[in-house]
Amino acid sequence: MALMFNTHGVFPTPVVFTNIDREFTVKEKKYLEEQGKNTHSNMGNLTSNNRYILRDKEMKDIAKSIDEAVDYFFQNIMSPKHKDVKLYTTQSWLNYTEEGQYHHKHSHPNSIVSGVFYIDSDPENDKIFFYKDGYKQIKFPSENFNPFNSESWWFPVKTGDIILFPSHFTHMVETKNGKNRRTSLAFNTFAKGYIGMEEELTALHL
Repeated sequence: MALMFNTHGVFPTPVVFTNIDREFTVKEKKYLEEQGKNTHSNMGNLTSNNRYILRDKEMKDIAKSIDEAVDYFFQNIMSPKHKDVKLYTTQSWLNYTEEGQYHHKHSHPNSIVSGVFYIDSDPENDKIFFYKDGYKQIKFPSENFNPFNSESWWFPVKTGDIILFPSHFTHMVETKNGKNRRTSLAFNTFAKGYIGMEEELTALHL
């Protein structure tokens, strides 16, 4: 009799997707166009000089959607015991990637959950790549890739998508194809309130 097998994922890394599912307003379009004129060179692409985009009044409605997404991740994925703690966005900035440009491999220190909101993205060509870091003592070449044996994994992204992931999760954008100017808004978060447990000697008030 043939053996039966069950495979379980243990300690998976969450990547949460949602979409604002609406067109940008005239005010938002004008604001984003103006921000695109005030940039500096990053490693492979351009980044806005404004590093607190979500604090500007023109982005109020988008910031509200991002706050809702962050709260979903925190409550449903991290599931905090204390209800008086929450995550809030800290820095937020725009990234611009033209054809032939890229966004270097990186993670987000001093943040708990990070995310990307896509303002102009072509799902046929634009992707976000995630990487499994760490030393590989023994490495077997794989014939068929899956989430267990892969060292990288990518998702296509489209305009309006919001993606959230743990800030330590390494990611990048490969050299861009397609004629659009890939425009995204990246953001970090941190906690405020009461975290930890007094009886475990881990209590911290932020």
